[in-house]
Amino acid sequence: MLLAVSSTASAIVIRHDVDDAKYRVATSELPALVDMPEEAHGVLIAPQWVITAAHTIPGHSKLKQVVINGLSRDVERVVMHPGYKPLPQELIDQAMASGEAMLIVVFLASSDDIALVKLAEPVTDAAPVAIYKVSDEPGQIVKIVGRGATGTGATGHDAGGANRTELRRAFNKITSAYDRWFCYVFDEPPSSLPLEGITSNGDSGGPVLIQVNDQWSLAGLASWKVVQGDVRTSRPGLYGQTNCNVRLSHYIDWIESTISSRARGGG
Repeated sequence: MLLAVSSTASAIVIRHDVDDAKYRVATSELPALVDMPEEAHGVLIAPQWVITAAHTIPGHSKLKQVVINGLSRDVERVVMHPGYKPLPQELIDQAMASGEAMLIVVFLASSDDIALVKLAEPVTDAAPVAIYKVSDEPGQIVKIVGRGATGTGATGHDAGGANRTELRRAFNKITSAYDRWFCYVFDEPPSSLPLEGITSNGDSGGPVLIQVNDQWSLAGLASWKVVQGDVRTSRPGLYGQTNCNVRLSHYIDWIESTISSRARGGG
């Protein structure tokens, strides 16, 4: 789609000078990773609850199933954050006509791109991931995980390529955090981490993890990115691009109260 309105269709973009095999991982890397229908991700945070970016929820049909640890799971209900605002078609049309998408960036930054999905039955074969609750994200090294189209920082990813391939993980360093968001930049070698990477279209809703002792906690969800230049011709995933992620420490009260109220039967 444009500028990573987080169009839901891709995976980890990697360094051009590192073998792709070093980024590929088995499903056991994160059994709690959730595959949304067709593309995009979520994360299991409680036996019966998945968290994801709100824009991954189908807009014109009911979300009926998700896949966790290779098995389809029925969905009981979806709870969208009341502050989520779908991207207006008018802004997309303007950007496609002019190549300039600054107002899309402004709009995305003002929306609460987060949703909770309650499963019909608890998951017993994959452990939920704990949420990172501390607001000290800047400077932290994060791990990102996803599957789908891929590419390198030198060329970006092919928007016409396969939407799902092998599961990959990469690392990056958070450069800024404020209010709803934290962001990181895809640095070009030699300034990048040994396995640096960036999420791309379709990793939306996927995990951004911070290590606490020997465990990885869920700090954020892949949401949107800034693509420099004319958005009609610029390729996502190039070195220098910035990815912004839903900052879960900002939403912890909403997450806990929503799960608690639904557990008591409240809607």
